[in-house]
Amino acid sequence: MARTAETFDVVIVGAGAAGMMCAIEAGKRGRRVLVLDHAAAPGEKIRISGGGRCNFTNLEGDRPDRYLSANPHFARSALSRYRPRDFIALVEKHGIAWHEKTLGQLFCDGSAKQIVAMLLDEMRENGAILRLNVEIDRIEQTDSGFEIAVGGGRIACESLVAACGGKSIPKMGATGFAYEIARQFEVPVLDTRPALVPLTFAVHVLDQLKPLAGVAVNQAVVGCGKTRFTEDLLFTHRGLSGPAILQISSYWREGDELAADLAPGLDVLNFLKESKRTHPKTAPHTALAWKLPKALAVLIADTHAAPGNLADQPDRALKAMADAVNAWRFKPVGSEGYRTAEVTLGGIDTAALDQKTMAARGVPGLYFIGECVDVTGWLGGYNFQWAWASGWVAGQSA
Repeated sequence: MARTAETFDVVIVGAGAAGMMCAIEAGKRGRRVLVLDHAAAPGEKIRISGGGRCNFTNLEGDRPDRYLSANPHFARSALSRYRPRDFIALVEKHGIAWHEKTLGQLFCDGSAKQIVAMLLDEMRENGAILRLNVEIDRIEQTDSGFEIAVGGGRIACESLVAACGGKSIPKMGATGFAYEIARQFEVPVLDTRPALVPLTFAVHVLDQLKPLAGVAVNQAVVGCGKTRFTEDLLFTHRGLSGPAILQISSYWREGDELAADLAPGLDVLNFLKESKRTHPKTAPHTALAWKLPKALAVLIADTHAAPGNLADQPDRALKAMADAVNAWRFKPVGSEGYRTAEVTLGGIDTAALDQKTMAARGVPGLYFIGECVDVTGWLGGYNFQWAWASGWVAGQSA
């Protein structure tokens, strides 16, 4: 005799930031909510974020121009209805101390685990049930909603919310399951790629840059086309990382050339000409090291300077060194992939979703929220704000 299906109003697949926020809000409406996750613990990406302190939002997190999407206007509705100040109020309600770091980025003073605990407390307070270590075998649409087969049992619901993230950081359990759900119900999915990710160089370039592994440049300007970011840059044994590179990686495509100014605000050519006049016996790498990390100064001088001291440098050598600093052009060959990417670019096509509810058009009761949707924020708390906002919106309707 077949077992009777458990019945809930809302089943949310994914106990991450968006899923838990959706559960809280649906629970506030008196909905019977069940959250399922295949992981052993909820909110793992929250726990590891911000160096363990969780960059939980950004003061400018409600600006749609800080998000990438095939439809740049889609996120506007959710972001305007649940703003950074709303999440800050929730954090303060739970007595969690926080601080602003730079560029509007907000972090916990203590541990990111406080944010996970806060969300779990809110879920319990509003009656949402959480089940972990659950593998979903099958999802079927029914006359009254959906039926989910799990471990020999069945769960029926009116509303099904896919909040199971993207493909980034698979070691944390990322699977792309949301895209499978979308395809099953013929909801279009745009191509995905790693975003907010370190970029890599070809072997011959790495050989040249090997002495720079571990060298950081403060406040470099990195550009791709018309897009520019001014943040720190880090040379690695595989290529480039640091906030400036992670930011530009969301805009970069294979074959694109990037440009960097490693000393913004300094006209290096004028500096070298003046140094040649006032310190003619100084070695080029010594002069450059007055303004740049020593290893970088040495590599630039070794590559572009003529033999001898500054007095021996023709203008073309000074210009070559200056361009290597103020107008360095380079072409990565790839990225470090989903293994280290903070988020996934692309995903569920927003053209198939209602921006006011996150519901899938043409599939009654089906919702997609968070990272799996084609909305990707800048580095610095924006992607968490999208998770909170999209989860909150779906929780008002599911």
